[in-house]
Amino acid sequence: MKTSRILLSSTAALAMLGTSACVTDPNTGEQKASRTVIGAGVGGTLGYLLGGIVGGDTARIIGAGIGGSAGAVVGKQFDDQIKELDEQTAGSGVDVEEIGDQNAILVRLPDGVTFASGSADINPGFYETLNTVADSMIKYPNSLIDVYGFTDTTGSDALNQRLSEQRAEAVANYLASRGVARARMATQGFGEQYDYLRVKTGDNINEPLNRRVEIKITPISQEDVEAARAGN
Repeated sequence: MKTSRILLSSTAALAMLGTSACVTDPNTGEQKASRTVIGAGVGGTLGYLLGGIVGGDTARIIGAGIGGSAGAVVGKQFDDQIKELDEQTAGSGVDVEEIGDQNAILVRLPDGVTFASGSADINPGFYETLNTVADSMIKYPNSLIDVYGFTDTTGSDALNQRLSEQRAEAVANYLASRGVARARMATQGFGEQYDYLRVKTGDNINEPLNRRVEIKITPISQEDVEAARAGN
């Protein structure tokens, strides 16, 4: 079996690969470096993951009518949700990872499967997997959801930026059509930024993995809700 890793196009990320944790691609059985771990090691390169919620959480918590969970419950629900998502999406190409210390769950939709090149139309063959993700969000309603879109490097910067936004919107709208409250979700496109490559050991192949969408699920506690109400 050939080993493949995913890395950022940067010297710092390359330096991290030797010590980064790995996950297994369920489609190929190949090992790849966890991008969340790499991001944590390069200090801000993946700030969109490690940073705050798109647009801030105060207005979104109030607007979405989130009730929040007691502190101890948040941790239990986080563990349950990430375990269930990991099991229920197994074999689909989806990566499910923890961000920080139970700060958020990252659901990474697979490159080249969710969308065709140059398209923001979700592949109908991926609906079932998205239905599973939507069901999880409905089961665990006390969270805010950020949907991030990306493109490959084909086309102009302006075209790719718009396409990445459309991809994020397409996924958020599909989740909403399945019953996830749209007010919980915000979207952001990054165009061709944060380019990752799959490097196959033994082959001189660098395969870009940027035609993707990532979903960050951030749990909200009762303390978060009280702070939002106080600041509103």
